[in-house]
Amino acid sequence: MTRTSHRPGRSSSRRHPSPIATAVRSALFLGMIGSGALHAQDASTPQSAATQANADSAAQAKNLQAVTVTGSLIRRVDVETANPVTTIDSGQIVASGKPTLGDLMQQLPSVAGNATNPSINSGGGTGASTVSLRGLGDNRTLVLVNGHRLAYDDVNSIPSNMIERVEVLSDGASSVYGSDAIGGVVNFILKDHYQGVQLSADYGESSHSDGNRRGFNLLAGLSSDRVNFIASITHQTQNPITSGKRDYSAYTLAFRDGQVKRIGSSAVPGGLVQDASGTNVTLNPGVTGITTLADYHPYTSADSFNYAPYNLLLTPQDRTNISLFGSYKFTPQIEGYFNLFYTRTAASSIIAPVPIFANSDDFFVPSTNYYNPFGLNFGTDRVSGNSYNDFNIRFTSLGNRMYANQTYDLQFTPGLRGSFGNSSWQWNVDFNYGKVRQKTRNEGFIDYAGFQQAIGPSFMSGNGVVTCGTPAAPIANCTPINIFNINDPATIASLKKLLVNPDSFYHYTMQQFEASANGELFDLPAGAVNLAAGLSYRRESQSDGTDTPSAIAINDGPYAGLCGVVEFCATQLSGSYTVKEAYAETLIPVLADVPFAHSLNIDIGSRFSRYSLSGSTTNSKIALEWRPIADLLLRGTASQVFRAPNISELFSGTSGGALAATDVCDGYTGGHPQACVNVPTNGSFQQINPQLGVRSSGSVPAGYDLKPEYGKSFDFGLVYDPHWLPGLSFSADAWRIHLRDTIVDGLDPTTILNECYYSSRLCGLIHRAGNGQISYINLPTVNLGETWASGIDSTIQYAFNTERFGKFNASLTSTYLQRYDVDTAPGDSSVPITHCAGSYCAVYGEFPRWRGLATLNWSKGPWSATWTMRYVGRTRVGSADLSQGYSADESVPGVVHPIGAYVYHNLSASYALAKYHTTLSAGVDNLSNKQPPMFYQWGSNGNSDAYTYDLIGRYYWMRATVAF
Repeated sequence: MTRTSHRPGRSSSRRHPSPIATAVRSALFLGMIGSGALHAQDASTPQSAATQANADSAAQAKNLQAVTVTGSLIRRVDVETANPVTTIDSGQIVASGKPTLGDLMQQLPSVAGNATNPSINSGGGTGASTVSLRGLGDNRTLVLVNGHRLAYDDVNSIPSNMIERVEVLSDGASSVYGSDAIGGVVNFILKDHYQGVQLSADYGESSHSDGNRRGFNLLAGLSSDRVNFIASITHQTQNPITSGKRDYSAYTLAFRDGQVKRIGSSAVPGGLVQDASGTNVTLNPGVTGITTLADYHPYTSADSFNYAPYNLLLTPQDRTNISLFGSYKFTPQIEGYFNLFYTRTAASSIIAPVPIFANSDDFFVPSTNYYNPFGLNFGTDRVSGNSYNDFNIRFTSLGNRMYANQTYDLQFTPGLRGSFGNSSWQWNVDFNYGKVRQKTRNEGFIDYAGFQQAIGPSFMSGNGVVTCGTPAAPIANCTPINIFNINDPATIASLKKLLVNPDSFYHYTMQQFEASANGELFDLPAGAVNLAAGLSYRRESQSDGTDTPSAIAINDGPYAGLCGVVEFCATQLSGSYTVKEAYAETLIPVLADVPFAHSLNIDIGSRFSRYSLSGSTTNSKIALEWRPIADLLLRGTASQVFRAPNISELFSGTSGGALAATDVCDGYTGGHPQACVNVPTNGSFQQINPQLGVRSSGSVPAGYDLKPEYGKSFDFGLVYDPHWLPGLSFSADAWRIHLRDTIVDGLDPTTILNECYYSSRLCGLIHRAGNGQISYINLPTVNLGETWASGIDSTIQYAFNTERFGKFNASLTSTYLQRYDVDTAPGDSSVPITHCAGSYCAVYGEFPRWRGLATLNWSKGPWSATWTMRYVGRTRVGSADLSQGYSADESVPGVVHPIGAYVYHNLSASYALAKYHTTLSAGVDNLSNKQPPMFYQWGSNGNSDAYTYDLIGRYYWMRATVAF
């Protein structure tokens, strides 16, 4: 990956470039090498930065073309600026063998935390991959295409064959781009010139003979002096991999009492029933029909249900993209252009059959149920508010729960651009339209009301038929269910009649109009003062809902907080907001070509934003660029950063689910009544279900007044390109970010339980049954405290050419994380600060101190090869600091489980058959077939951290490309 700050020239795929275009590309390419750009397929002789800094060359390039760099609005010819930008070019994308961009982007050392990817099954399954720069979350990383805001931040939906390069700004940029650019910006630059047709097909398969993928893409273009047109069609499919196919994930594992133990769910097909003596019993295997007490045996951990094999390590995907780009010069000064791409993604997540926890799920099985052999009440009677004995069961006969997602993403950006005569001033006017539709088919669920009636009171009628209700009040159109034996054929048939497969939907629309201009104001002795300014208007709207009325959350009455479908919940909700913005940036050259100041520039920018729901804000930046000598650039940026609540954080409807968490009231003996409502104080209380029911939503459904988050971002660094060793480049940047009123989207139960237990905050989100067991926890989007993050990025690169052995490009990019702290209750010493640097934090993801990416590229004649090494440094699970309340051992406080460093090796090679215009490529990912580290109960998927490590193992791929 290239750490640089320039914009390379236009696509070199044009067959007959003009002499001017050739000169532009040559000048910009030399600047790229001087700043250490690494091109996987490039073989040109590198030039030094000092050579590129030559005044005559710079003047020539300026006369030809100036470009903007991600992180600035100013058009410049400088090859390095104050912006710490990493560039990934099309050659690197091709050499990686990745059919989509998610894996490639998430390998960057500056990416950390828990941005989603196709290995996220529970809570994923959309096929999306997002980017979380600095580990601050994908909602604080702004994704752009050609400088325009992307409506759907799934980078897998962007066609890789249309990309010229990717520019990654790892610095806060709210003054330049507005909200969401706190952690940085990812800007996908599409090809704007292409001549010819290119066909490509690829295939991949793991060493376990699973996870097969297939891909096909077509790229075609026409290019002339006035007209450019490019069209692309891509199609990829990916087969799933189940957790049962790998030894490390075949069972759910936990670390307890210093030992690794297999665990499972107490919701078992035979049922976990708490009898009159308080003993948990379960049904003997092979029992059919009506059960008696003799058909049960004492429940042990050996009876628990192993739900791990039902989950997925890799979710299935089917993706098709159609992309178009066009431009037309109406006059030498005016050009019209448009970008359009449309993506359809089908993906699914699969989990084990639906479980029932009578108390937690608020179901009531009365003693008057005809099939009840115990003569006891089970579960919670919401009408009376009483809770009775526990009864857990799992409906394996109904099959797995599946969330089948269909996502349709359209982005269309038409515009006009041009210049004012022969002046330096250029202008641009465009309209950016984005539309996202997502439909989810939720399979394997049952109707709440019908199920409750079927397990309620029942009796044997005079005609020998078991009937719902009582003899005095029978219930019509209801078939009693023998829930004490779900394997009975009659029970299976009755349950299947209650199956409900609701469709939920999500619609999002973005409309943005923008007008801007930039050029030179006046000249100073050191150069021209440049100005860029613009106006923007954006409207975003969203709606959530379901086509099944029974799936809507119940908002009042004794069943408030529950859903009409077991384990599935939705609400009908919609909302919108608008934002009006004005911005400006100026570049002031202070000194040039004087002792100790080859150049000294100051960059100042500011943006005013007015949100219809979040108020107004102004955010500014100041940047300094100083070259004491031609080879050395010292740079620094101080920025105000800002993020308004996004549309989903405000208006997402309620959705149900379950998350693993340990109840803070286990063994409770008193002292925190606000957190342990209805929990006995004699120390006997134990959490029954390791997974707690949750109800996630935006702030509006929860009635929470969500505020914007504010902060400051600092970046100070240097770039050194020694003229005495052409091809060598080194850069290092120290960065620091501080956020206030942090918006937390997707609270986890552990945070809420701890906040309530230690500080009495957020207690209203916890709902307990009469026996103290947690029924469910609300997880709205809220403002929660402050966040600090700081670290150092560095890159060293070297490009050289040998006559005998070919041409080489080598790079090593790394990030050292010095600090990542979250204080959810500033000023309250009773709530500990969460320290994530060098640790795995269940809420925020994994934050090793060190991450690195090393790449070696080689080419000679028709051959080329790439070797990539990704380094994930040591980390740990748990903290020895007891105030953190975070132990790797479920039973012993303060236990730390170390996770060793990991190195992944990827190899690829290509051979060009020039006569046939064909290139054949092959590669292997995770060459050493490394198994991911074990996180046990803290893992996000498959007992490990699927956000960070490879779960698949060694993977082979091959590709053929034909161009004509």
